Amino acid sequence: MNRLLLIALLICVACKARAQTPPPVLAIPNQVVLEADFDQAMVLPKSTWLPRQGTRWAVKNGVLHGEQSSADYQAARQHHFGYEPRLSIPATPQNFIASFRIRFIGGNETAITPFIEFDHHVCRVRFSKEGTSLLADHEVWKVAEAKDFIWKQNQWYAITAERHGSEFVMQIENGPTLYADHPSFGLSASSGGNGLGVAGPKKGEIEIDDLTIWSTKVPAHPDWPTVRTKLPKFQPVQLKQPKDKTQPKANPPKNTGVLPQHRNRGK
Repeated sequence: MNRLLLIALLICVACKARAQTPPPVLAIPNQVVLEADFDQAMVLPKSTWLPRQGTRWAVKNGVLHGEQSSADYQAARQHHFGYEPRLSIPATPQNFIASFRIRFIGGNETAITPFIEFDHHVCRVRFSKEGTSLLADHEVWKVAEAKDFIWKQNQWYAITAERHGSEFVMQIENGPTLYADHPSFGLSASSGGNGLGVAGPKKGEIEIDDLTIWSTKVPAHPDWPTVRTKLPKFQPVQLKQPKDKTQPKANPPKNTGVLPQHRNRGK
């Protein structure tokens, strides 16, 4: 086979194997706030990319690569050691659409990580060997879950997440769609990082690619009411008591659910 033809064929196969992120269903894109394919070396200003707990992030081999903090950093700390690579993207608007690919490499699952969140402790999707859960209000409430979706080491996941007011939906290509409407989703983080945030396995790594974040238009997508009616009901589960006893008890969400798995729309 001609060498150039073989190279073209290999590129074509690679593109087809690269899963596309699902199209938005809740919101309508407005303006691109942040776009990065990480194909070229780039500076990571903290106003846009905020490493947390001393963890180390850099663009390597065409992806954004995160790893745990250094041994010196960990030895000097008494808490928040940075064992899991953590990053916040404060450029994320309050109402947003975010599409990206992510994978977790090595390390070990903990009772908290790995996760993807939107505003620290406000809206969190936690991955575990017992399934995937959507958590709200400092992880007080489990508001949706996909018990059959178990994260795998070193596997890329193509994701589209959206928030509009108090509603949040996250689609995982070839996986579930998690949805909930909870009053805390409309709030900002009381501490820690705002915006899209990630945390990897303990002493593991994270890679992120093909990230785009949009602001959204008002109102929501015209088809959203129809899509929402197809979401299965989920009875919220209170996992713990709120930390601040002086605050009113967290409200349960209005409606939650998990959509069936998506078909592969990869190129």
